[in-house]
Amino acid sequence: MNPNFERALLLYQQSRYEMAEAELRQALALEPGDAYAHSLLALCLAEREQFQDATGEAEQAIHLEPDFPFAHYAHARVLYSRNRLPEALTAIEEAIRLDSVDADYFSLLAGIHLQECRWQKALEAAELGLQFEPEHVACTNQRAIAMVKVGRKAEAGATIDAALAKNPENALTHANQGWTYLEKGKPKEALHHFREALRIDPTNEWARQGIVEALKARNFIYALMLRYFLWMSRFSSRGQWGIVLGAYFGNRILGAVASSNPNLAPFILPIRILYVCFALMTWMASPFFNLLLRMNRFGRLALSHEQTVASNWFGLCLLCAVLALAGCIIQDFKGASFVAMIVFGLLLLPVSAVFRCESGWPRNVMAGIAILLALLGLGALGLLITAGPDSSRDIFAATKGLFSVFLIGTFLSTWGANFLTTGRRRR
Repeated sequence: MNPNFERALLLYQQSRYEMAEAELRQALALEPGDAYAHSLLALCLAEREQFQDATGEAEQAIHLEPDFPFAHYAHARVLYSRNRLPEALTAIEEAIRLDSVDADYFSLLAGIHLQECRWQKALEAAELGLQFEPEHVACTNQRAIAMVKVGRKAEAGATIDAALAKNPENALTHANQGWTYLEKGKPKEALHHFREALRIDPTNEWARQGIVEALKARNFIYALMLRYFLWMSRFSSRGQWGIVLGAYFGNRILGAVASSNPNLAPFILPIRILYVCFALMTWMASPFFNLLLRMNRFGRLALSHEQTVASNWFGLCLLCAVLALAGCIIQDFKGASFVAMIVFGLLLLPVSAVFRCESGWPRNVMAGIAILLALLGLGALGLLITAGPDSSRDIFAATKGLFSVFLIGTFLSTWGANFLTTGRRRR
């Protein structure tokens, strides 16, 4: 075997991808037809997010050896990293057809199914991988995740306990155990495992996200919201849309029933108020409790840069809304302070949605929507403040028009945000 390739393989296993790439390019300079080297180079490039080159190397490996299963596996891994899941599924299925006893291949297949919320298929793929390699860490963790999603939480916990007994220093297993405890509503136990995961691997993003959620879940209100979020995560994008639309139209039907049956209105109104409050909490719970977490020394360190920025913008809008509310109380809910309270209060919705969207085009579009709505709302507020008692009707008409567009736009932005948060940026 080429010594450059041997060194590259060792460096890849140590996650030193840039150095591995250099060795692989030297190996390929001597043996340009080596499909194995092209495949491994594709994996190195994908880890470094050089996706176009990675795809080209994987395709070159397949061209050189169409029946080489590792080439198809590398191609699938690159496509998976690019969020091209249907193509990745086709590629890994071809790798498994050529070599049906490699646990790594079944692990990738399980990962694709998990991303697409096909929990039962993910469970089956992980269990097939474990048949060939009973102690395969990735398959063990994927099996546990799938078990949680299909409602087999006790079995999932036992599976991870067994894995931790064999290898107590595995960060990914500790992180998954933490999420299993969060699913069970046990944030204290979850925190222990997330801390262990970060002690072993301080760069583990899965554990960092978990520790933030566990810290917030110590609050009873957020604990209820987290249960809802975790429950919703079990459904595909289509299923989540079905639940959101069902709740929205259910609320509209209740309103129609109350209008046609005044005797029922006093009983229906509390239900509709609870729905509105709950819907608002699903939007604002995460940034609001992130803002509160900033007051906790450990929580402040656990928040990512994005979460900190999101809480800053949310906090600014919330502060302006509270100050406007104070002005409303002083002015008996009249004048510009009342409009300011509505503008800043409603801006909390699009602002909180920006960082819920994946980075790239979904987040950029949502940020553009939030900025446009802010300009409309602040424009209407500015016209109202500068308009004196002698101002023309045109100014008041323009103010009313801008404010109306702002209100309609805010309502529509909630539906747009629901679409954008389920969007997956293909790379």
